Amino acid sequence: MKRFDNRRRRPRLPSASMVVATVALFVAIGGGAYAATQINGHNIQNGTVDESKLVAAARARIDHSVGSHWGIIDRNTVGSAVADLRSGPYGSFGVTGPSAKPPFGTGSLGIQVSDNALSGGTPQEKAAFGNEVDFFGDQVSSLNKVGFRVFQTQENADISPSNMPNIALEINPRTGSSYTSMVWVPDPAPVVNKWSGFISAVSTGKWYFTGSAGTSTGCDQTTMCTFSDAKANLAAAQVGGTPASIYTVAIAKGRDNAWVGAVDGLRINDTVYNFEPYGVNSINAP
Repeated sequence: MKRFDNRRRRPRLPSASMVVATVALFVAIGGGAYAATQINGHNIQNGTVDESKLVAAARARIDHSVGSHWGIIDRNTVGSAVADLRSGPYGSFGVTGPSAKPPFGTGSLGIQVSDNALSGGTPQEKAAFGNEVDFFGDQVSSLNKVGFRVFQTQENADISPSNMPNIALEINPRTGSSYTSMVWVPDPAPVVNKWSGFISAVSTGKWYFTGSAGTSTGCDQTTMCTFSDAKANLAAAQVGGTPASIYTVAIAKGRDNAWVGAVDGLRINDTVYNFEPYGVNSINAP
């Protein structure tokens, strides 16, 4: 007679191969979600992530491919004027929200000049922040879109409605002289204590040339011209058949009134130069 064993049998433990298969199945089903929530910068070994994997803003911080050629133009800066890449501004006098945020990214070019800071001679300061490399040799006639966005304060406007920063191009005019500054004088800012929209230097404001080029073109600080007239008069005054070319491009302020504010989104043709705390980025114009 067959005897039955009524004792409870112990369950068999999974084999090593079964454990491996189960873990693999878990990773396949849910491991990605776990990784997405658990992996961060502390888990990544330095130097193991290729630059191509970074977002554009992060690559710009590393490359400074545009920012490396931007900075104070010493010969055109007088006194202790400030032209500095910085964060914000994010509002003034209670202005907050979208109208207070810099138009591109998180930063801007902050400018501060005084009208009574120097002893002897002209007491006003001057600041110039620009690029002495990337525009060198470009023809003035090729300029078709120029302008910027500005954070203008009521205090600046109270001094004078036209108390604004300008765009200054050092150029070779080819008018019998090898140097002049081609300067845009903007109209009064459309808003105060907040960021403006794009202000076109092509369709608003006036332009003039310094020195003898101002006389030969008829566009000097007394009789300023529109953008189209300034280019046409410059071309008519040129000698030798060689077109006028650019040396440098800059945002400038002074030597006239005190001014404290900011500029962002300098546009030159189809490129917008975005001023950020870590450098200057170039982006396609919207």
